[in-house]
Amino acid sequence: MTTNATVTVPCDVKDITLADLGKRRTDWAFQQMPVLRTIRKQFIKAQPFAGIRISACMHVTTETANLMITLRDGGASIVLCASNPLFTQDDVAASLVRDYAIPVYAINGAAKEVADAHLTAALDHKPQVTMDDGADLVTALHSKRQELIAEVLGGTEQTTTGATRLQAMARQGALCYPIVAIGDALTKHLFDNRYGTGQSTLDGIIRATNVLLAGLNVVVAGYGWCGRGVAMRAQGHGASVIVTEVDPIKAIEAVMDGYRVMSMTEAAVIGDVFITVTGNRNVIGRDHFEKLKSGAILCNSGHSNVEIDLETLGKAASSRRETRAHVEEFSMRDGRKIYILGEGSSINLASGEGHPASVMDMSFANQAMAVEYLLKNHATLDRKVYQVPSEIDKQVARWKLDSMGIKIDRLTAEQEKYYASWSEGI
Repeated sequence: MTTNATVTVPCDVKDITLADLGKRRTDWAFQQMPVLRTIRKQFIKAQPFAGIRISACMHVTTETANLMITLRDGGASIVLCASNPLFTQDDVAASLVRDYAIPVYAINGAAKEVADAHLTAALDHKPQVTMDDGADLVTALHSKRQELIAEVLGGTEQTTTGATRLQAMARQGALCYPIVAIGDALTKHLFDNRYGTGQSTLDGIIRATNVLLAGLNVVVAGYGWCGRGVAMRAQGHGASVIVTEVDPIKAIEAVMDGYRVMSMTEAAVIGDVFITVTGNRNVIGRDHFEKLKSGAILCNSGHSNVEIDLETLGKAASSRRETRAHVEEFSMRDGRKIYILGEGSSINLASGEGHPASVMDMSFANQAMAVEYLLKNHATLDRKVYQVPSEIDKQVARWKLDSMGIKIDRLTAEQEKYYASWSEGI
């Protein structure tokens, strides 16, 4: 498939003439990704992926584009499809095809049948390495294209939600090759999840609604690293933050961090803006819809669009309409109005640009290094989900500090000896 007669790379993108804008934006992001720049230079020299076929199913953004270019420059043959069509940046997809000869199958807002065809195109590449953002590629490979599995050496998974699914597959003996969970890296979830999700979520909400958050009750469902970041940023905007949780330890932590903690049933009555970041389904459902005040704004910043029960809300409403871009109004039978942002999908990508490039720099550095690690070690790895090796995690942190001009201390020989001995200090 091609979208323009002058393009010879197999692809399905919206409009190849958007490539100029995509190239400029991708270049801008790359300037804010110094760690990936360092890795790219190393890969160009070493060619660690020469002859390796990689299929990636990820959000097609400027940051992802720079990861794909880095892998390509390391010798890989890559095909990229969108993990969620709502988040595809059409200009970036066009630039990857025209300027870098990377086959891309991604169109913003593509219908399900088109998105499924794009996933099939990525698998037709007969990957030796898979890269996922939600386990869609791995799931399709294991359920529909088992004949391709024998050639797969390993894979990576970007999200916590996807890693959870893969761990379930591994426990059941259904996972057929090793996967490295990027979300478990400290340089991913401590920074990408907390600072990236925190800032980009609030940015997405404000872009969609232009609402003033100061003085509002903002309800954050889930107090993992993403929830911590969202709560912190909402508080910084002057909001009164309420946290809902199912984990008692995380709930206590939220209390100690200065937030009100209560059940969603209680929060539904007083909340103005609701943000789900749990990775689970129906976190806000029928019982909560009945209690929401008129004008309540609901959005999700988890991976999938299942956290808000939109099907039930749609049935309960007397009518629905789009009031602004990425804002849908549900008119309830009692006269209340409830607003859903970004169709319940990740609001930071639905109406915003996702995480800042400087944060994704560390996450995608882990991705690039994890692929290299898999190719070097796949023969000794079991069919299960692995954490990013700590030496990679720490090296990414060192490169990031170096790029910021920050120096840190090193242990002296005496200090190393003290740590290593059980008898010292007695």
